[in-house]
Amino acid sequence: MTKVYIALQDNDVSHYLVEAIEADNPDVTVQYMPAMIRIENEHQLIVKRATVEEKLGRDWDVQELSLSLITIGGNVEEDEDAFTLTWNQ
Repeated sequence: MTKVYIALQDNDVSHYLVEAIEADNPDVTVQYMPAMIRIENEHQLIVKRATVEEKLGRDWDVQELSLSLITIGGNVEEDEDAFTLTWNQ
């Protein structure tokens, strides 16, 4: 079983990020810990700009993710529309 993961600071913006991630990755596992939210999924996890903007109700730049980011596990691909973590078998 190969999983990718992202851990975010537990803050107001991160709660919207989690909602967006869950919407675009229906099989994710979300763990709320003290001061941290860990999200993991099999093989791929994507954070889409459009979905985050919909949840936040404002424009959002994918690079803003780094403001809440604690750690990641997986190969990163980032552009103006999405932040994607993958792990190839």
